Amino acid sequence: MIKLNDVFKLIVSLILCQLAGIIGSFFTRPAIPTWYQTLNKPNFTPPNWLFGPVWISLYILMGLSLFLIWRKKPQNGRINSAFAIFFIQLILNAFWSIAFFGFRSPLFGLVIIILLWIGLLLTIIQFARLSFAASVLLWPYFLWVNFASLLNFSIWLLNR
Repeated sequence: MIKLNDVFKLIVSLILCQLAGIIGSFFTRPAIPTWYQTLNKPNFTPPNWLFGPVWISLYILMGLSLFLIWRKKPQNGRINSAFAIFFIQLILNAFWSIAFFGFRSPLFGLVIIILLWIGLLLTIIQFARLSFAASVLLWPYFLWVNFASLLNFSIWLLNR
């Protein structure tokens, strides 16, 4: 039987994660046809149209992962610390767009994405202790952040 409380938690989890993307898009969209277009980029740079669908999908997976943790019963503060690290990495996720596109700084973006990578790895570890499925849902996001880190580093190198 579906609990109304679980439906609420699922919807809130999905919305919170999508909000990170919406916040980031306010800084990303205006910079794509202007500043970003002028940057030297490596030959492995995906087409611009690919980023939106990938990120929307990753935010859905993040939301599902968050939901699986949220619906667990509290376990000696372990869930609270998992939530804290999750939200730190989610804030860093949104802030990367501000750093890279908003400030138009591949170097600042690189610093933020390294912090994001660390936060995400810690989130995966924390979530795995509570729900293996919740951690698995974050693996595609982790792989994408690895790729995005390489792309960010390469753009910084090519444009410094």
